[in-house]
Amino acid sequence: MTPPRYIDLDEAREVLAEMGVKLTTRQMKRAADKDIYGRRKLPFFIDPIDGRLKIERELLTEVYRRRQMDAQRSLQL
Repeated sequence: MTPPRYIDLDEAREVLAEMGVKLTTRQMKRAADKDIYGRRKLPFFIDPIDGRLKIERELLTEVYRRRQMDAQRSLQL
């Protein structure tokens, strides 16, 4: 089992760009910001040591894989 690798907003943007999902800095920030109900679009959390938003790299890619699988399942032929 590999240990988790936590990345910040800029690194998350790079990971998504490698997957073909190109986002601006502002789009990435909006995905990480809480909405009026306190929920985030992506599961970022505030690092207790440095106070920056972080996400686990594998979790980020898994979120996109799940969304793709959901879209494929909902395809009506």
